Amino acid sequence: MTKKNSSVILMIYGGVIAALYILLTFIFQPISFGPIQVRVAEVLCVLPMFTPAAVPGLFVGCFIGNFLGGAPFYDVLFGSLATLIGAMGSLYLRKYKLGVILPPILANTIIVPWVLRFVYGETAIIPYLMLTVGIGEVIAVGILGSLFIVVLKKYEHIIFKKH
Repeated sequence: MTKKNSSVILMIYGGVIAALYILLTFIFQPISFGPIQVRVAEVLCVLPMFTPAAVPGLFVGCFIGNFLGGAPFYDVLFGSLATLIGAMGSLYLRKYKLGVILPPILANTIIVPWVLRFVYGETAIIPYLMLTVGIGEVIAVGILGSLFIVVLKKYEHIIFKKH
């Protein structure tokens, strides 16, 4: 396979991942936004374990999902950056089986509460918001993401052909 074909395949993977993130954000829209949220789309944050194309795909998907979801600009920006930081950390830790779940959980637990405070004027104290966002991330990435890894491991040779 040529380098050009490999780049095209990675772009396709990234585009599909972005589209899936957007789709899951809107299917589960009632629980995807707010101080108490379980953004099911975050399950995809384990995909850097399988392909580096997941990093830009997750960033773009989160950015567009937040934008189309009506989020204010600074939420679109910083919420997407939290997902990007988490995805980059997951890519870095991809060789450590379940280590990929930690960066998205930590990035969102630390960044999103500040977005809720300063962008939305949420009056709850930051530690409480960290707890609620963190629980949502543990559910989406920690539990669902771990199950997703188990399923994907069985089919990775089919879905994520080496490029």
